[in-house]
Amino acid sequence: MTTTISDHVPTTEAPSGPPPKTRSRREAWLRRGPLLPALIFTIIVTQIPFLITIAVSLLNWNIQRPGVKSFLGLGTYQSFAGLSNFGTVFTDSRLRAAVVNTIVLTASVVVISALVGLGIAVLLDRKFPGRGVARTLLIAPFLIMPVASALLWKHALYNPDYGLFNGLLNWVWQLFGAQQGPVVDYVSSTPMPAVIAALVWQWTPFMMLILLAGLQSQPGDVLEAAKIDRASPVQIFRHITLPHLRRYIELSVLLGSVYVVQTFDAIFTITQGGPGSATTNLPYEIYLTMFRKFEYGEAAAAGVVVVVGTIIVATFALRTISSLFTEEEMSR
Repeated sequence: MTTTISDHVPTTEAPSGPPPKTRSRREAWLRRGPLLPALIFTIIVTQIPFLITIAVSLLNWNIQRPGVKSFLGLGTYQSFAGLSNFGTVFTDSRLRAAVVNTIVLTASVVVISALVGLGIAVLLDRKFPGRGVARTLLIAPFLIMPVASALLWKHALYNPDYGLFNGLLNWVWQLFGAQQGPVVDYVSSTPMPAVIAALVWQWTPFMMLILLAGLQSQPGDVLEAAKIDRASPVQIFRHITLPHLRRYIELSVLLGSVYVVQTFDAIFTITQGGPGSATTNLPYEIYLTMFRKFEYGEAAAAGVVVVVGTIIVATFALRTISSLFTEEEMSR
């Protein structure tokens, strides 16, 4: 009996189908395909207008003056300005005041909202009868349209004749024997605190929701161990809860800053930037430059500066979100 070498050599068949590299590319495009319409829509709605805004920011364009060159059939501009409009943005006294007001408004609203939201989140993290109803009522201010919220504060609360705040002040004075209390015009006398209070009322639920989610994600065994070791509630909050909430606090502050820095409706509805320019922030100053001074190039340059600043803050927010998810995956 003879055997051949070919009987002992294992035969391997070539794998059927396309090569792995081609297959992986095809699968990648199949996964990305459903996202293409959303991507195209986003580019049309956001990126193309932003590129046009950058182009307008490089022009001397005031629609009250006759232009000599046409821009995309949208109108005629005077001349090419280069970066002079950006120089105006950083050197003009009105815009510098608007930048300061924007920083003060954003920092005040975000910090106060985060602190108040943290306090409310700690209370709502405890079990008590009617907690679901309390959560719903406390979230309600965030669900109201910003313009409706601003009108509510301007007329129902701040109005010197029939507003709630003056009514309560008058009632307190009458308790002490006075016939008529002082009439305070909050919008005229304290414009910036008036806007800050309205925005804090609107954005506190947003901070509360993020921080409440962080509180409810605490490991229960760690809290129980701390209680067994006779740690006081203050010690537990300081040494366990606050370090755990650090990422959530950063996230709420960064996202709140991205949104609050774009505030326009509250300024326009409550104070219209006044008295003078006491509450004029960058978005409202851009509106004035565009629709009152008709300086399209200067307004576009200011808009580009605001967008770039917002992108920088949003980048930090996205990094915080990604690090938060990474930590949660590692903890699992």
